[in-house]
Parts: sequence; structure tokens; C-alpha cells
Amino acid sequence: MDLPTQLRLALQSSHYPVPSQTWLTALATSRTPPPPFQSLLATAKARLLAADLTTPGLVDPAHATPLPENISDPNVPERTLTGNVHVQVVDIENLARSRWEQVEELEALERGEGTRGREIIRLPAPGQGDDDDDGVNGGADLGDEAESQGLAAHAQRTASRTTSGGGGGGGGGGSGSNATAPGGKKATHRLVLQDHAGRTAYAIELKRVDRIGVGVTGIGEKMMLRSGTAVARGVVLLEPDNCVVLGGKIDAWQKPWLEGRLKRLREAVENRPSPT
Repeated sequence: MDLPTQLRLALQSSHYPVPSQTWLTALATSRTPPPPFQSLLATAKARLLAADLTTPGLVDPAHATPLPENISDPNVPERTLTGNVHVQVVDIENLARSRWEQVEELEALERGEGTRGREIIRLPAPGQGDDDDDGVNGGADLGDEAESQGLAAHAQRTASRTTSGGGGGGGGGGSGSNATAPGGKKATHRLVLQDHAGRTAYAIELKRVDRIGVGVTGIGEKMMLRSGTAVARGVVLLEPDNCVVLGGKIDAWQKPWLEGRLKRLREAVENRPSPT
């Protein structure tokens, strides 16, 4: 079995999007001799988590199920997804908090602050103290052994967060990725999800998913919606059993989203009619 095929099967078994044969071949042949398989697999996972799923030539359409064309139609009372669908998060909102509380939460993130219980902590700014995404992009070469080791460590940390976050209540296992509280056990989040074809849909937590939260879920973070996931009136209903949070983010999207979201919330608060 050749190396690209081994990579494809390993990614499939880990619930990752399946890249195109061209993408896999370019990755597998970028160094001679190739690095150890586990290092190469970790590199593939890290680059997929940091890439835009809509990038031409990234995802193999033969192994990717898109969202239904009319998924947002509110006139369809109920349906289910007919296959596993990989999506990325392009927006998130905590519906359990008022607009002003959301402004305060996002301003803290903008300052690089998070919370652990009642303790305010300083989170690393993008590109500082966090090597998870250094040198990770869809078109870069593998480079030297140090880069491969860094990407391998990134994927291992992501995998450990995935396993520790599923099935527990509230805190997602207490890993460092959850330094900013995701809103508590009673939070309800609404997300906008995008598939590899660029199609978007609203999603809402029907039951609490621990690894979803403002400041925890990155913009561009990857998820897999399992076959059979319910869609009601154009909204995907999320539960711990029907979605797999893979992790990752797209750095180029995070700051514009934060600034745009803050602007809209501030305008909504300022324009709110005063009580009479």
C-alpha cells in the first residue's frame, strides 16, 4: 500500500476530512526520504485543521458529503443528514447571555484574558507562546525535522483534547484549551457551520456539547456531523452523540470575526430603546 493511501485511510479512521489525492501525494513526496509515518500523519492532521475546507483541491469530493442544498429551508419540518458531513465554524454565539454580557466576554478575549473559575488569567496572543499553528498551512512544504515534530505535537494535543472533552460534563476534562469557560453547563450556543462546498447552515445545541463555547471554539474549527443528525426547520440540532469536535482554527478569520462581532453587539446595546 502506497504512502498517500495509508494517509487517507488513517485520516478517515480518525474522522478527519479526506484530502484529495493530489494533496496527499504532494505531502507524501515533499521530502526524500519521507519522515516516519506517524510524524507525516500528524502533519496532515494539523494542516487540515488550519486550512479552509472550501480551498479548491483540498477535500476529495468523492469522500465528502455536503450539506443538503436546501438545508436552511424553514418549511421542512424535520430531516436527517444522509452521511457524515465535515464542517467548519464561521460564527458562534452564546444565547444564554445578554448582549452586554457577550460584549464583556468578547472584550476580555480581545485583551487576551480568560477565566478559570473566578480567576482571571492571561491567554497567549495569536503567534505568542502558542506553537500549535506555526508554519501550518495548506500550501507549505514540510521543511526540516523540527517543523514536523512541532506539527506532530500539535495534532497530539488536539487529539487529547478531543478524547478528554467528549462525554464529560461542563469543563471538557479540564484541559488547557478550556481556560476560558465555555459558558457553563446550561449555556446554549448557536453556530454557523460551513461545508467544503461553501454551503452554510445554522446549528444549535439541543444538548450541551462540552467543547463548544465562545473563546473555546475557534473560528474555522473543524467538526464532523454524523450521519443521522437531525435538522429541524433549517437548523442542525447538535448533541454530544451526533458531532465530533476535531479542533483547529483559521488564524486569518479569528480577529476579523471578533472585531465584527463586537461592533454589531455594541451597536445593538447602544441602539436599544430605553425603558419608559
